[in-house]
Amino acid sequence: MAQSVHEFHDDPRNADIRIWINGRLLPRAEATVSVFDSGFVLGDGVWEGLRVVGGQPVFLDEHLDRLFEGARAIALDIGLDRRGLEAAIRETLAANDMHDGVHLRLMVTRGPKRTPYQDPRASAGPATIVIIPEHKQAKPELVARGLKLFTVHVRRGYPDVQDPRWNSHSKLNCITACIQATQAGADEALMLDPHGFVATCNSTHFFIVRRGEVWTSTGDYCLHGVTRANVLRACAEEDITAREKNFTLTDVYSAEEAFCTGTFAGLVAVREVDGRVIGDGKPGPMVARLQALYRGLVERDVAVRAGERLA
Repeated sequence: MAQSVHEFHDDPRNADIRIWINGRLLPRAEATVSVFDSGFVLGDGVWEGLRVVGGQPVFLDEHLDRLFEGARAIALDIGLDRRGLEAAIRETLAANDMHDGVHLRLMVTRGPKRTPYQDPRASAGPATIVIIPEHKQAKPELVARGLKLFTVHVRRGYPDVQDPRWNSHSKLNCITACIQATQAGADEALMLDPHGFVATCNSTHFFIVRRGEVWTSTGDYCLHGVTRANVLRACAEEDITAREKNFTLTDVYSAEEAFCTGTFAGLVAVREVDGRVIGDGKPGPMVARLQALYRGLVERDVAVRAGERLA
């Protein structure tokens, strides 16, 4: 049975989490926003997903860089600076006594509207900021097995339509891709760019391994992925040849290995694409090596952030 890479085993502790909404910590059942909120009415907002390891939000600087970049691009005033958002995240984690095995969703919308209309000038108040923390980790059996992908007809669009680098609330492009992949019995959708080259997946980034080299797309038609960037960083540090380039499905079908990256699950091998088995259908040596290198980057980031707080 197909499963999303974001599948997890339910944790009963999540029933009692407290959610941060504009400075208030509310029980899950009471954590609501207005039906006039821009995020609900229009999908007008930006968001980030973060993992928490050793009590530290991992790669927080990179995630906040992307959040503020997206907010500036759509002329959204978040209303808090970086220090304020970090303080809100830490307040949320402390209120829930969370340290490890946590996934956190930070969402910012343009706030409530005077009337349900798209013009930002119809906004009636400041931005809505929501922080949802959950005890949640990727299913280990799915990570061990690897993913099955299906190439969908839905393409990543041009930046003059909706810049694919934005981590916006408006995700219908990716949702329709996800629906098609699910109906095809796959775990994730592989999406092409407008020119027919491989771009990304509906909720993760995509890599292949060919002749010892790691390939991923140019990045022109995909989100600026934090995990993607860290995999490329790990390759550079270890003298592993990594290329951001155009490549086609023909290159994918004959790859020795393939994998997806994302904040939630890290690196997960791909075992099959469009009915073609990749390699021997099992996670390969390059994936295992990069998983270890990525864990090392996480540990370094946690140590640095913990040291900064003690200083």
